[in-house]
Formats: sequence, C-alpha cells, structure tokens
Amino acid sequence: MNLKGILSVATYPGLYKHVAQAKNGLIIESLVDGKKCLAYATSRISALEDISIYTTDGDIKLSEVYQNMFKVLDGKPTPFNPKKASTEELTDLFTKSLANWDKDRVYTSDIKRAFTWYNLLLEKGLIDANSEDENQETEPKKEETAKEEKTEPKKEENSEGGITVKKRTRKKKEE
Repeated sequence: MNLKGILSVATYPGLYKHVAQAKNGLIIESLVDGKKCLAYATSRISALEDISIYTTDGDIKLSEVYQNMFKVLDGKPTPFNPKKASTEELTDLFTKSLANWDKDRVYTSDIKRAFTWYNLLLEKGLIDANSEDENQETEPKKEETAKEEKTEPKKEENSEGGITVKKRTRKKKEE
C-alpha cells in the first residue's frame, strides 16, 4: 500500500491527491469527485504517509494500521457508517485491527476519521493486500549505489614551509 501523495487538508472534507506545486500553495485533486482546487500554504496539510497512531509500544504508521484493517475486514469496507456508529462499535473494530492502541491519546474522533479514510481509500483501490514496505521500494539496492571515484585535495607541508596540494583518490567499494 502506498499512501504517498495522499493528503488531508484541515478545513476541506475528504482526502486529496497532490497534483502540482503552485506559487502560493498546492494544487490538489479530490479523491471523492475529482475536482481540482488550491490548498493555500497557510492551510494545515497532512500527508497520510506521515501520520502515525499512538500505541502502548510507540507509534505505528497509518499504512500498517490500514493493512491490519484490510486483513480483519477481509478487504471489505466497515460494516457501519463511521460517522454514525457508536463508540463501542468503533473501539471494538479498532481493537481488532490494532490491539495495543493507546486509549488515552487516541480519541474517538481519530478512530472515526481513520475508518472514514479507510473506506474512501478502499473504494478508490488504494488499499490492497500487498504489504510490501514502502522503504524497500524507494531505496536503491547496494549493488546499484557503488560510490564513484572522488577526489579530495590533500594538503601537505613541504620542507621549505610552503603548502603543496595533492589530490587523493578513493577507490570504488568492492562488493
């Protein structure tokens, strides 16, 4: 699952896809209706890939929580409307998805928002059973990143008190 480029804007409903950079903000496209609009630089914009949920053991990325929800719900949307569901329904399903969530720091409104976003992302096909780590996809392999030869000046003092500059080369890393 890749949440890269998916944004939440504080005063705008729903989720948005980053389209382009503008002079005074971001051009975004709604995932719900596909309309493009401008999110000003003063708006509170959050990237879903940067959002984490508090747990008793630390934090867990939202993408991992959505993977767990996908497995618990068998790839289906939530059986209830998150905005109209009771607190018990929300917390029970959230506990099945993330057993060690911090009940003091994660509020019911956060859980509602997480389930609403999950349903929208699932509807748009952005959540799937693929659980590959995004970091593995973006980091190049070690074989591909062998360092090229670099030269750095090396200063040495000669016998006459002057300084001569010699070039020192580094060899490529061998595998």
